[in-house]
Amino acid sequence: MQEIKNYVETHKQRFLDELFELLRFPSVSADPKYKADVLKTADYVAQKLKDAGADKVEICETAGYPIVYGEKIIDASLPTVLIYGHYDVQPADPLELWHTPPFEPTVRDGKIYARGACDDKGQFYMHVKAFDLMMETNTLACNVKFMIEGEEEVGSANLGIFVKANAERLKADVVLISDTSMISMENPSIETGLRGLAYMEVEVVGPNRDLHSGVYGGAVANPATILCKMIASLHDENNHITIPAFYDKVVELTDEEKTALNSAPYDENEYKTDLDIEEVWGEKGYSTLERTGTRPTLEVNGIWSGYIGEGAKTVLPSKANAKISMRLVPNQSSEEIAEIFTKHFESIAPKNVKVKVTPHHGGEPVVTPTDSVAYKAAEKAIEDSFGKKAIPTRGGGSIPIVALFEDVLGIKSVLFGFGLDSDALHSPNEKYDIYNYYKGIETLPLFHKYYAELSK
Repeated sequence: MQEIKNYVETHKQRFLDELFELLRFPSVSADPKYKADVLKTADYVAQKLKDAGADKVEICETAGYPIVYGEKIIDASLPTVLIYGHYDVQPADPLELWHTPPFEPTVRDGKIYARGACDDKGQFYMHVKAFDLMMETNTLACNVKFMIEGEEEVGSANLGIFVKANAERLKADVVLISDTSMISMENPSIETGLRGLAYMEVEVVGPNRDLHSGVYGGAVANPATILCKMIASLHDENNHITIPAFYDKVVELTDEEKTALNSAPYDENEYKTDLDIEEVWGEKGYSTLERTGTRPTLEVNGIWSGYIGEGAKTVLPSKANAKISMRLVPNQSSEEIAEIFTKHFESIAPKNVKVKVTPHHGGEPVVTPTDSVAYKAAEKAIEDSFGKKAIPTRGGGSIPIVALFEDVLGIKSVLFGFGLDSDALHSPNEKYDIYNYYKGIETLPLFHKYYAELSK
């Protein structure tokens, strides 16, 4: 452990400078205007893998953005760890809410502020630097393969095709992913499950053109009003989702599982203060930790209609749109949920409007085993690095490729994230603590060490 700490201390400025360079690329996969920047990011990642000592580094073309692959096979008899991450980021909008430019990393109070700082550039780059450390100190204990993609933030549409076509090349014993969070650095944790996702877009259309709200208001259905009513009807007075059959396959936690989940450190007053809210909100009968990790949800991610420019324009809009995501729990299928959502949303539309529902991307929920060699190696690494045992938690987010790896490659994943829920992922002023970045680089070599030892 001391050798690891010494190496990180000696090279910490280089590690930080390289991350800053990576963060300066506006690799927004959702917006075509950033295409050149996304491709430059892939080039940078590939070069850094080569610099760290990886072999067979390749920028693998797909129908969308490329996947960066690299490997280091030191002994065929040793276990192989497949490291997954993504170099694309969410759009930075709304730009006016950022305190500093989103693609010019800035340090304030020991935290790096930039789009992608935590999700996922700062986290996947820990693995590149941990690999650098192990190569330079001759302590690499496992074979390593890297697969860093550029389309995670738009649903990883081409990753499945790539994985199926390259199953032999990607053959490994475990997938190691740092795209999740810990409770805190004082209370280190390992996520043991993720929710799935069904992402939909809805459109409500009324008259054939925008209308004068004085001349036509009160006589023609307003699509914006209708859409709001339809969305509001998707939850009842207990914040329970009203879509028929939505909960049919949801398995309730046992009393023992509830007790274990709710034993994780959680301060509701601190939670509310951090978010500047008066009260928490959610499905009646469940705690905040249950709501965010083990219960399905339905949320509006965006809604728009009519005139939203400066000043006033008295218009009755011809259409209204919304984007809606549903987080899913084990046994729920993203395809089935998308289907029943579509059927229900169309059924509740009044006759004075037309409705169109478009599914976007989805992914399946997963639960990772806590009795595996890989999980135990992660536990030992945490205990060595932090001086205390890791707390198992359930993550509220979704990483659809975890289920894909299980289905296609037949291997489980370890969700070994070093972010925090307060890091403003997908929001303005995303951040990542410099301490967490260095702590990840220190801890990851220990995972490889213990995984090799426990696999014997």
